[in-house]
Amino acid sequence: MLPPPVSAPGSSSSPSEPPPTHSGTSPSPSILSRLPYFISHFLGYRPSEPAPPGHLTVWFWSFIGAFCGLSIIQIVFVYAEYFIERGAPSIVPSYGATAVLIYGAIEAPLAQPQNLLGGHLFGTLTGIIITKLFSLLPSEAQFTDVSWLAVSLSCATAIVVMQMTKTVHPPAGATAILPAVDPTIRSLGWYYLPVILLSSSLSLAVALVLNNIQRMYPVVWFTPLDRPSLPSFVRFRRAPTGKASDVSEENQPTETLDV
Repeated sequence: MLPPPVSAPGSSSSPSEPPPTHSGTSPSPSILSRLPYFISHFLGYRPSEPAPPGHLTVWFWSFIGAFCGLSIIQIVFVYAEYFIERGAPSIVPSYGATAVLIYGAIEAPLAQPQNLLGGHLFGTLTGIIITKLFSLLPSEAQFTDVSWLAVSLSCATAIVVMQMTKTVHPPAGATAILPAVDPTIRSLGWYYLPVILLSSSLSLAVALVLNNIQRMYPVVWFTPLDRPSLPSFVRFRRAPTGKASDVSEENQPTETLDV
């Protein structure tokens, strides 16, 4: 759950507006709490704030999650005839970076389901479209000469699209450039999209199961597109009590968001 917004120093808020609340529980409790608990538990719902896990617990489940998540993706693409016939790779390399986020940094805003699914989706679409436009050049040699431009344009465009849709997911930048740099990926054409969608879905499914055994994931399912940006001079950090504390720019000049 994201911490409540903090007002800028010197600013005032209307007394008629109630202060934002911070429930400290799971995402969308009004919806998930209506489900049977054995289901809602693995969707990130908790009726009360759970105790933070210890370091050994985090390390153990990060290892198990990454190992199982990447293994399942490779098993599907290596042994399924449907994917073998179409030349799909055993795994898209950017999912190694995704594993770091969704299994090792599960509370990070960039590791939430909206970012995982949306980031890879928009990165894939951007990479395919831009690479196909460059593929219209008369010869493969000409494409190779300007492939660096396709790479840069794909990544830069994907970043902006992810920012506009609140789906920023750093590994998706690699997903976007792969069609321009990897002939195997480029040969898939539009089939690269279902490969990515399936890989993201498998990764999320493993994360929902393993991350909710002794931890809690996700922190939030969806972020509204009209959510205001955080002040650039504010650092949020989750205190042991579950409340957010802020530090002014004079003390902490770099913006972070730890939730």
